[in-house]
Amino acid sequence: MLNTSTSDKGTITRERIAAVEPRIRPYVRHTPVMRVDMADFGRPSFPVDLKLECLQHSGSFKARGAFTNLLGRQVPEAGVVAASGGNHGAAVGYAAMKLGHKATIFVPKVSPPAKLERIRGYGAELVVGGARYADALAASEDFAEKTGALQIHAFNQEETLIGQGTLGLEIEADLPELDTLLVAVGGGGLIGGIAAWFAGRTRIVAIEPEGAPTLYRAFEAGKPVDAPAEGIAADSLAPKRVGEMMFPIAEAFVERSILVADDDIVAAQKALWDRTRIIAEPGGAAAFAAMLSGRYAPATGERVAVLVCGSNTNPANF
Repeated sequence: MLNTSTSDKGTITRERIAAVEPRIRPYVRHTPVMRVDMADFGRPSFPVDLKLECLQHSGSFKARGAFTNLLGRQVPEAGVVAASGGNHGAAVGYAAMKLGHKATIFVPKVSPPAKLERIRGYGAELVVGGARYADALAASEDFAEKTGALQIHAFNQEETLIGQGTLGLEIEADLPELDTLLVAVGGGGLIGGIAAWFAGRTRIVAIEPEGAPTLYRAFEAGKPVDAPAEGIAADSLAPKRVGEMMFPIAEAFVERSILVADDDIVAAQKALWDRTRIIAEPGGAAAFAAMLSGRYAPATGERVAVLVCGSNTNPANF
């Protein structure tokens, strides 16, 4: 079984993130920033920067963590194995293909066809079964024990957090005057890495679906606890709970969690497509949903950026 013991916030450091960034840079894109006016979306005029990590290789930010794992750990002959709602599996499949390793990806039945097609397209062995991410994770752990394949956890692993933290480094380089960054949360690998990079120097706000309030519930309880795993973004933002490794980072450096409704997320997807021609999956649009719905209300003059973190869907779906 994968070793995912609790880590304090000092383990995932700016120094480690900065050291990893040059190693993975040849394999990941520096994704663009687009400035939009919320008036174009029917809201009061306000400038917002969209960091378009949805344009990353494999269709999401997860390529960063995948390459950090494969370049920083010894990969056995049996290759690598991952459990995923779809995006992590696509990223691991892509990284394995580029680096010449075998990959086996376990996904639950809730994973959408667009993500399954991505994974198959990268030549990975795809196994579909179980109702939710937790079922896929259990199956992947059993596979690793039987074959010796290297497990790559989607969020509760140092290399994954450090790799996602390189996105924080990149955002700071793009937007040095940033006040607030809105980040969608599922298992917390993305916001954990980003928050570790900024380390309180920029306000980080978590955005979660009402049907999968993993970090919200953890903040209430003072520790990771089981939460519902439902809703439109269940394939990417609905593990049972946030990772043990990210939670001390979130407690220290994430200001709060805001919940958005499924209808808000769908509206954000439609608005991004209609007004900017950006394709965002539900999890990728969740952070923008907080701005569009007014659930996050910026102060006058506040420099706000929204992370659009995944695009593995079809605009016909919304």
